[in-house]
Amino acid sequence: MTEASPSVRIGVIGTGAISQVVHVPIFSEREDVDLLALADADVHKAKALSKRFEIPLVLDPEALITHDDLDAVVICTPNHLHEEMAIAALEAGKDVFVERPLATTSAGAARVIEVAERTGRVLVVGMPHRFRPGVVALRSFIAGGELGDVYAVRGSWMTRPVPSARPSWREEQALAGGGALVDLGVAALDLCLWLIDFPTMKRVSCVTSPADNPVEDAATLMAESTDGVALTLEVSNKLFAAEDRYYARVMGTEGSGSLPPLEVFKQLGGRPLEVTPRQPKPSGGENPYTNAYRRQLDDFVQVVTGRREPEPQHTQVALMALVEAAYESAASGREVEL
Repeated sequence: MTEASPSVRIGVIGTGAISQVVHVPIFSEREDVDLLALADADVHKAKALSKRFEIPLVLDPEALITHDDLDAVVICTPNHLHEEMAIAALEAGKDVFVERPLATTSAGAARVIEVAERTGRVLVVGMPHRFRPGVVALRSFIAGGELGDVYAVRGSWMTRPVPSARPSWREEQALAGGGALVDLGVAALDLCLWLIDFPTMKRVSCVTSPADNPVEDAATLMAESTDGVALTLEVSNKLFAAEDRYYARVMGTEGSGSLPPLEVFKQLGGRPLEVTPRQPKPSGGENPYTNAYRRQLDDFVQVVTGRREPEPQHTQVALMALVEAAYESAASGREVEL
């Protein structure tokens, strides 16, 4: 930000569903943000969204990244563009919010982080689950040792198939970097690992389905940390059920916790006792998904304006290294050491 600008001046690249549902509406209503520009390969879609929210500029991505009147860039493009655009924006002196994954490889994630550190710019990855009140509360129980020694964590994110009139970039390996394990697994893994403070992982085994398909519909993963924590994950974007399913569970020697909804039990007198704290409800009937994004975008604005210290993003390198090893395991049919 410049001294002459009291608001954070933001441009958004990519006007797909996540921008339309989250970024553009939330930033547009903030008094401390000026949403000045949009960019998208589909110019007509970008112009329609700019008209709806009265955003003055529609630019091509390169012009938006280098525009002198912007302080920050939000990247909501297909996965294979995240690394390239984030680096370009950081080099142009912009603070950056990039949707997950930070890059499609661990080496790519490391490159983006190196540029952010060298340029002194803010870099934030879209992981809104970290900002859900229940997740924050469960992490506090774990960090405080109230569940004892954690020995297992399990996560799952399974979504029902969504009919589409045309193929999505998510179905192409070169654009998405993978299938369900990237689309859903990156966020679910980040949640599980963030809850237990990202232990160092030492080995992983993974099975994907269909096994011969470059972009998998489902994946089942089991990994072990160097300190003996077992991590299991199940993801699928073709769940045949009444509704999507999303959960995490942490097991410890003195208690356990799960969500959603948040439930925490501790051993007291040899018996489990529920100690779940009361959770705030999103205001105005907002759903937990958009409310978590609202909290993360507020955190991003606070970091950009210097009201909060930025959180290091190095865990994204370890996260993508685990995903890479999982794909190697699925391809080889063997457990992979990290």
